Amino acid sequence: MSRRRIHLAAHFPGVNNTTVWTDPAAGSQIDFSSFEHFARNAERGFFDYIFLAEGLRLREHRGRLHDLDVAGRPNTLAILTALAAVTEHIGLVGTLNTTFNEPYELARQLGTLDLLSGGRAGWNAVTSSDAFHGANFRRGGYLDHADRYARASEFADLSKALWSSWRPDAIVANAEAGEFLREDAIARVRQESRLFDVDAVFDVPRSPQGRPVIVQAGDSADGRDFATAHADVIFSLHNEFEDAQQFYRDVKGRLAAHGRSEDSLKILPAVTFVLGDTAEDAREKSREIALAQVRPQTAITYLEQIWNRDFSDYDADGPLPDVEPDTGTETAHGFAGRHAAIRARIDQLRALAAEEKLSIRELVIRLTAQHTFVGTPEHVASEIDRYVQERATDGFTVVGHLTPHGLDEFTDRVIPLLQERGSYRRSYEDGATLHDLLDLPPVADPIGAR
Repeated sequence: MSRRRIHLAAHFPGVNNTTVWTDPAAGSQIDFSSFEHFARNAERGFFDYIFLAEGLRLREHRGRLHDLDVAGRPNTLAILTALAAVTEHIGLVGTLNTTFNEPYELARQLGTLDLLSGGRAGWNAVTSSDAFHGANFRRGGYLDHADRYARASEFADLSKALWSSWRPDAIVANAEAGEFLREDAIARVRQESRLFDVDAVFDVPRSPQGRPVIVQAGDSADGRDFATAHADVIFSLHNEFEDAQQFYRDVKGRLAAHGRSEDSLKILPAVTFVLGDTAEDAREKSREIALAQVRPQTAITYLEQIWNRDFSDYDADGPLPDVEPDTGTETAHGFAGRHAAIRARIDQLRALAAEEKLSIRELVIRLTAQHTFVGTPEHVASEIDRYVQERATDGFTVVGHLTPHGLDEFTDRVIPLLQERGSYRRSYEDGATLHDLLDLPPVADPIGAR
């Protein structure tokens, strides 16, 4: 029996406390040299794609910028376009929002990247429903929660229609006349609904892979339905083995209703790792990294954002606050109806802290900085392979704790072991598109060819 191929994506952090900024080896999250090093290293490790996370607004806490998070990031599409020029094979995937963009404009930008990179572009389609991000845009306000995926689904349909509106043979080269368009080479795309009114003739030719790969990260029932209808890859948080297997079965089981095969959607959960020469060495490193990821101020801030109270006088190494949350201002931020959910969440945190005898900081580490794979390179490679061969995942989105060198050690010490197992590529094929790298079925015939 042939072994299932492991698919890996390389995650450049965007909005989280994963990155350790106090490490002397930490670099810039802004300088292009950081993105270039990260991309070249991932390509050296034969990853399927690099993945740029993005926030649409700097994090704020109690009226001030939250400087323990990523503060400042150049535009995603500009970064990916620049990286296309310094790489040859690896896919280029960016997070771009369906709530605060428009289908034609975003499809044109992604289609251009896809065309000029030789079919290496991908789009992590995310939604938003809150007024905090909405305040940066002319519409302001926020969508009803139910409308997030209604808009996202129509957005994806429109984008795919635009990308597929050119016939593959639309442009004809002639020695005497030069390049010209065939008759009826481009199909007009029309969409009139409650959310969109579009009448367009797309002006970006079809790319070698047909259209950008679509990645999706939602985990709700609506999110899973959106993924099985539109996405090629799911970026999930289900990285514990049994939980991952259950998620895999649920999502893959939904594909048949959309006329899709199991291999048409790849599931690549986010994972972190810590390597050591021995298991004990790795566990000690993991503990040190977790403490650097969750400093006392980070732990207190985490609770303040849930309780909506000032806990600056609390000791991060002490017990959880024995006070009720302030939910009175939630409606101003677009979270009406979440009062009961907030209290339920706090009850869960208190129960977990009591059961495991955790301080505030230990609790936040338990929730946000538990590293997925901890051990020797041999152990980590074995676990990655086990997840894929036993259909818990199709691979992983690997997240390092340093920028931009977070995946260097993984590339040097884990990738060769995966290759020895025969379940990971040893080279890229010339001319392979991102669809090819992910072993996805060919894109359906474009509208103009029907």
